[in-house]
Amino acid sequence: MRNKKEKWLAFLLVSPSILAVAVFVYGFIGWTTRVSLTAWKGMIPDYTFVKLQNYIELFTNNLRFEIDIRNTLIFTVIFVFGTLLLGLASALLLDQGLRGEGIFRSLFIFPMAISYIVTGVVWRWLMNPAQGSRLSGLNLLFHTLHLDFLNSLYTATPEWGMAFIAIPAIWQLSGYTMAMYLAGLRAIPDELREAARVDGATEFEIFRYIVLPLLRPVTLSAMIILGHMSLKTFDLVIAVAGKQLPLDMPSINMWQTTFDAHLYGSGAAISILLLVSTAVLIVPYLFFSLRKEGQH
Repeated sequence: MRNKKEKWLAFLLVSPSILAVAVFVYGFIGWTTRVSLTAWKGMIPDYTFVKLQNYIELFTNNLRFEIDIRNTLIFTVIFVFGTLLLGLASALLLDQGLRGEGIFRSLFIFPMAISYIVTGVVWRWLMNPAQGSRLSGLNLLFHTLHLDFLNSLYTATPEWGMAFIAIPAIWQLSGYTMAMYLAGLRAIPDELREAARVDGATEFEIFRYIVLPLLRPVTLSAMIILGHMSLKTFDLVIAVAGKQLPLDMPSINMWQTTFDAHLYGSGAAISILLLVSTAVLIVPYLFFSLRKEGQH
């Protein structure tokens, strides 16, 4: 009887949170899905059912959405792999037992405490594409060091603009992946490495055949987290490059389509596609993680 009362009490305590999530998360997702299937254009709601017409229009003769997909792929690949490599390198460095490890660890993680807007504003100045007498930021540094061949137009080059925007994101999130990799490295028993050394394995072979395979779960987790963050990138791109078509992203397209052009049906369709693309990354990961925990 007492256990039953405790269960009901626990349910009552969490019921406000459950209700809030049901209404403000899943309820709004359902509402957005409904709007994405309507012909709502303008300030007056229009719930005329148009099936998948808004989605079809995005993938047929829509140059802006094609640019969005291309930019998302470029940004995601460079951001994810750059963050993983820099985070792993930092973790390996700290795992050597350096003096003052706590200070370096704090320095690497510190960028996470800064918002994307602040990061974007700072890096917008650092990557100022101005040339000649108006040099500033990194270009001025390279000029002072007589490394003018490194000067670049950065985000002013449409072909490489998204790659340069990924640099601030890598700088901000590499400390997070460093912490994940460092925890993974510290979880590897020293006995495994010592046994490999006794068998004549070099440090590179130990890293390749022992350390990297054991870090695969950490790498997968980091890729999932970073991947879904890259799909939703909005504020960083706005802060670094502003609203430019060559550097457009689906999230910016959704905002302008919905709140500037008042094409609520099309904007809702873009937001649902963003949700689906994020779910494609996260749901399988959560499923296998819960399944693995259940087996243990």
